[in-house]
Amino acid sequence: MSCSYTVSYPNGNMCHWLLLFVICISNFHDGVALPTVVQHKLVSSTREQAQSPSTSSVVFDPIQISPAVIPQYPYPSESLPPMYPTFPTRYDPVLTGRCPVNFSAISNVMDKTASDCSQPMAALVGNVICCPQLSSLLHIFQGFYGLTSDQLVLQDAVANDCFSDIISILASRGANETIPSLCSVKSSNLTGGSCPVTDVVTFEKSVNVSKLLDACDTVDPLKECCRPICQPAIMEAALQISGRQFSTDTSTNVGGGPNHIDSLNDCKRVVYSYISRKLSSDAANTAFRILSACKVNKVCPLDFEQPAEVIKDCRNVAAPSPSCCSSLNTYIAGVQKQMLITNKQAIICATMFGSMLRKGGVMANVYELCDVDLKDFSIQAYGQQGCLLRSLPSDVVFDNSTGFSFTCDLTDNIAAPWPSSSSISTLSLCAPEMSLPALPTSETKKNHGQREEGLDFPMPIFLFFIMVSAFLY
Repeated sequence: MSCSYTVSYPNGNMCHWLLLFVICISNFHDGVALPTVVQHKLVSSTREQAQSPSTSSVVFDPIQISPAVIPQYPYPSESLPPMYPTFPTRYDPVLTGRCPVNFSAISNVMDKTASDCSQPMAALVGNVICCPQLSSLLHIFQGFYGLTSDQLVLQDAVANDCFSDIISILASRGANETIPSLCSVKSSNLTGGSCPVTDVVTFEKSVNVSKLLDACDTVDPLKECCRPICQPAIMEAALQISGRQFSTDTSTNVGGGPNHIDSLNDCKRVVYSYISRKLSSDAANTAFRILSACKVNKVCPLDFEQPAEVIKDCRNVAAPSPSCCSSLNTYIAGVQKQMLITNKQAIICATMFGSMLRKGGVMANVYELCDVDLKDFSIQAYGQQGCLLRSLPSDVVFDNSTGFSFTCDLTDNIAAPWPSSSSISTLSLCAPEMSLPALPTSETKKNHGQREEGLDFPMPIFLFFIMVSAFLY
């Protein structure tokens, strides 16, 4: 009987252990490699309180919003809402024949602009996507036009024809024909305006072009907005060719008056044109979009009417009040119809509106009392899920099977920040002490089908050490 307790490790058992180890590793690898299905949940009336993120690394994947995921529109006799899948009708544009440019050379940027300014989406994404991309296209075209000469701008007559052709080509590729008025651009944007320097030779004599290109050939999207390098280089070059004295004191009116400010803006377009000549169209487009993002994320693009009803119903509340929350939700529902905004814009908009309420005498944090989130200040995709766009440049994407789509950076229940005073003059998203609202922890994210990236690889390594220990002992 004692022999039954004898332990031995013959060679055959070692092979079995090794085979078992290989099978376990293979099966585990297959398990973690399966794609995670993202399932969105409807937002309940009760807020899921977001705790401070744990020390473990959590990556929240962006949610791809596609108009094709919703059912057929039940009212075929009415016009389609802008969020429903729409497929543009492409046609051959009718051109003036007086713009001596081979547009096919910048076809990629033209296609991107047409998609970003697509007919059903242009007004919704105008401030964040369409207009910045259209502005970038005009800068690139201005530089591309002068490649065969030493001019950095177009003459007035040619500018009119080329601008007309640009809009016609964009419309033929599905863009909204109203984008000139939507984005406040016109043919004069292609000219030199009142800038005294419009040719390459004079420009390169007046500006340290090496310094300019070094600052703007590669723009860092994470640093440029708060610690700018390219923006001051462009401003310095514009001041130099405009004949104005460069000053780093932002409180000083370097323009000297409306006419000088116009001249400075015209000269900035000349600087953009020169940069476009020196960079590829894709590199220039990337740089210009980042610079535009820095600008648009500094202000709230939403229009807030005087919230008299909200102030009346919420002035003296200290606890959740049905009348207060009803008025607040009704007001915000009207704001939601305006446009898609970025996460940074939402912070500014929420703070601005909260300051209006505080100025009217609302002292309690009604955002918390009435479950108001950051995403509530942007358009609600399909009436169910709020969407905030990325603060970094993004584009509208067209697919032959799904139509137009865009990427939401944030759809979670992150509380809107309530201002500490009725003034927002001190608000800065670049200040080191500025802390954004806490992201949801993995517990509040567990129903969204998102995974913790940090758990994929340590587990096989841990299993490996267990198996090695079995071999050694």
